[in-house]
Amino acid sequence: MATYILGISAFYHDAAAALLRDGEVVAAAQEERFTRKKHDADFPANAVAFCLEKEGITPADLDMVAFYDKPWIKFERLLETYLSYAPQGIGSFFSAMPVWLKEKLWTRDTLYDLLPGFEGRMIFPEHHESHAASAFFPSPFDEAAFLVADGVGEWATTSIGTGRGHKLAIEQEIHFPHSLGLLYSAFTYYTGFKVNSGEYKVMGLAPYGEPTYVDLILNHLIDLKEDGSYRLDMSYFDYCAGLTMTGEKFHALFGGPPRKPESALTQKEMDLARSVQVVTEMAILRIGRHIATTTGMRNLVMAGGVALNCVANGKLVAEGLFDHIWVQPAAGDAGGALGAALVGWHTVLGQQRFADGKRDSQKGSYLGPNPSDDEIEAYLTEKGYPFTRYDGDDALAAAVARLIADEKVIGWFHGPMEFGPRALGARSIIGDARSPKMQSVMNLKIKFRESFRPFAPSVLRERVGDWFDFDADSPYMLMVAPVREDKRIPMTVEQEKLFGIEKLNVPRSDLPAITHVDYSARLQTVDGVANPAYYALIKRFDELTGSPVIINTSFNVRGEPIVCRPDEAYTCFMRTDMDHLVLGSFVLDKTAQPAFTDAGDWRTEFELD
Repeated sequence: MATYILGISAFYHDAAAALLRDGEVVAAAQEERFTRKKHDADFPANAVAFCLEKEGITPADLDMVAFYDKPWIKFERLLETYLSYAPQGIGSFFSAMPVWLKEKLWTRDTLYDLLPGFEGRMIFPEHHESHAASAFFPSPFDEAAFLVADGVGEWATTSIGTGRGHKLAIEQEIHFPHSLGLLYSAFTYYTGFKVNSGEYKVMGLAPYGEPTYVDLILNHLIDLKEDGSYRLDMSYFDYCAGLTMTGEKFHALFGGPPRKPESALTQKEMDLARSVQVVTEMAILRIGRHIATTTGMRNLVMAGGVALNCVANGKLVAEGLFDHIWVQPAAGDAGGALGAALVGWHTVLGQQRFADGKRDSQKGSYLGPNPSDDEIEAYLTEKGYPFTRYDGDDALAAAVARLIADEKVIGWFHGPMEFGPRALGARSIIGDARSPKMQSVMNLKIKFRESFRPFAPSVLRERVGDWFDFDADSPYMLMVAPVREDKRIPMTVEQEKLFGIEKLNVPRSDLPAITHVDYSARLQTVDGVANPAYYALIKRFDELTGSPVIINTSFNVRGEPIVCRPDEAYTCFMRTDMDHLVLGSFVLDKTAQPAFTDAGDWRTEFELD
């Protein structure tokens, strides 16, 4: 009989479930995709149900359930922190205690209650152990060093160590309250974005600014050593005892209170974003050098929320410290569900793993729900939505490639949904990267989000070196690389004088829609193994236009999780200015659809910057 292990992350943010069958990941999904509540932290009942249904099992068939951290140790940290800062923070203490005393401390009992019929073993790896396992065990490497960096788990905020075969060893840690992730989140809060979701906006805003505040950060906020170890001056921060990330001393240092959310962005916010990004890159590079020197490992794997900083990842690749770097695509807390399950299989049960040095075992992270063509056709027919069906990936690719070449914006819903925050060609909005108008069109008319935010390219793996200064694998869109010099458009003297958001509408390369203002791009390389239909589409587009690159952004609008079901995709398609929708083997033309009566329009629900 097969051995089933269910991994769960929940109760903080980004709840998720992942299921292993004899050590193979067979399903994984975030709860937000089912509930439509972004970063949903509740018990992932829907994600668990999906995982079990996919295998045709019930909780009674599970051999083990693995929760991604240790609640009692996290509670210990909270108590010690509140006591250290008392009486300051008494309000925060009384706000946090009820949920801990009623719910979080009794996670074991809660899980047994919510998994009726389960009578197997339950384990609680440490938070960073789960992250490290999610990075190393699915990687292609038999041995590798690992780096885990996030806000905080129980106590650890940064961990390094090594993995060999089926064993992990955490060798050095930095503990709360000193945290690279929380430093970045402090600037996310101060620049007016939402903590735990807006950090990628800060990263996208950074190239518009200048590193004006780097010295202030290094001289006052963080003591960063040459080996990458660091300490924060906590007198500037409020997250230990207060209800905000930054304190009055922080505000005085940077000349005023935090930016109000949704208010106009100024050069100050851009410079702050650039400065904290530069400091983060400095820290990651120093840690990387320390790891390379002390472990002698030629492979590095990464996880934790900081590992989603693809700009820093790209700098680490360019540094050449390691032969290969692999980043867990669900690097945040959602990936902890997978890591916890893998701890159960390899560490607790002692099962061996087999890495070929070439391909990871995460199946492209296409691990979520996958409606069949029969289900999609039944839905379209019932609703009376006109469509054209294409038999086979080649026929579909030919039709959609022509639409993209005609500057149409396409909603692409095809295959199993991605596990992790990035759309990777299963739940994507795609378009022509050569189009100079596509960035503003897709930001303002499709995504309804800030105009400064860049789009990412999907590029054929075998052609990536023709367009970017990069010749490695980046299947999960977690590496940033420069556009090749010969593909760039030189700036005029007048354009060189532009500052901040004025830089936005200056074409930077032959692929203006995906080239950021610093000539960089966040790459997804596509090789055709994990997602043949998406590869066939880009291949046909290359044959048609000579460009092996298309835009790939997540199939959602601002404030919404990525679409999960066909009806959600259709609603998003009709409420935005997308031109065509691909649902499995079916293509829908907006102009042929009946009047859409679903109430609401996202354009009125979100104020644009």
